[in-house]
Amino acid sequence: QQGTPRRVNSLGSGFVIDPSGLIVTNNHVIEEADEIIVSFTDGQKLKVEEIVGRDSKTDLAVLRVKPEKPLTAVGFGDSSRMRVGDWVMAIGNPFGLGGTVTVGIVSARNRDINAGPYDNFIQTDASINRGNSGGPLFNMEGEIIGINTAIISPTGGSIGIGFAVPSSTAVNVINQLRDFGETRRGWLGVRIQEVTDDIAEGLAMAEAVGALVAGVTDAGPAAEAGIQPGDVILKFDGRDVDAMHELPRMVADQPVGKEVEVLVLRKGKQESIKVKLGRLEEAEQVAALEEDPDEEAEEEAPLVVAGPLGLTLADLSPALREDYEIKEEIDGVVVTEVAPGSAAEEKRVQAGDVI
Repeated sequence: QQGTPRRVNSLGSGFVIDPSGLIVTNNHVIEEADEIIVSFTDGQKLKVEEIVGRDSKTDLAVLRVKPEKPLTAVGFGDSSRMRVGDWVMAIGNPFGLGGTVTVGIVSARNRDINAGPYDNFIQTDASINRGNSGGPLFNMEGEIIGINTAIISPTGGSIGIGFAVPSSTAVNVINQLRDFGETRRGWLGVRIQEVTDDIAEGLAMAEAVGALVAGVTDAGPAAEAGIQPGDVILKFDGRDVDAMHELPRMVADQPVGKEVEVLVLRKGKQESIKVKLGRLEEAEQVAALEEDPDEEAEEEAPLVVAGPLGLTLADLSPALREDYEIKEEIDGVVVTEVAPGSAAEEKRVQAGDVI
């Protein structure tokens, strides 16, 4: 209350992946820490010498310690082989009680809990509590098939709904962090939205699958390959895109520069397009450089009309074109606001859409 800084201790879990001293945990466990200490079950304590790399999108971090003798490491298994009902075991440090083991089953796979762009969590009823974050989820062969990351809990304690990053996602990220100190994800250069039943009916699709391309980034890989807004991406690199949220993970898992085959539905016909992937991180850096907060656009006073559908519409002014990245050749009226609970919000109309 007097404005004096306060030192706070945080507790989490982790595991050794290399006897020389490489340790994996969650990024949120070590975020903004000024000192990180790793405590082992034999009482040994080692100070982290280096944060090798971290990734906020999958909430993973790789740390390095320098042990006097080689540490005991654990290995990864194949999470894609896990089935709902398979037994799993979590080990971690809940509420500071180090070396706590809990068991349960896989409750569900490929869960999207809106934690990040690459959600495909393993859900388990093995007790996971505060402090378990970053700890391993083992299969019955003693292989790590998940990294415990999140829980849903109105009370703060375990209610049997915990989530782990699957090894199929984590291994690729961890290897990149270990080798490069950063992630190097593939980049397609599209903005996508879900194919709803209404959209599928409008496009004469038998079922609502795939990812609808809502926009294409200028000079991005998709634009150069000929992917267009309105296309529905059905397959990526030979794999079916069953739902929109699967596509970003499929793209990110591919190496930068790889040429992949993308199957799209365009005007009722399927078309195969070859795309050479770019690098996501470089695209994000360029986008950040292009945003100049000091540059003020000339303000015009566009005509604004509020409609009964829950939409607020405005004339397309230069300022609005810049705000919503609308190209000059596009004409119409722009949606500037969508009323909560309206018919427009229900149909996923968003600010920046052009009618």
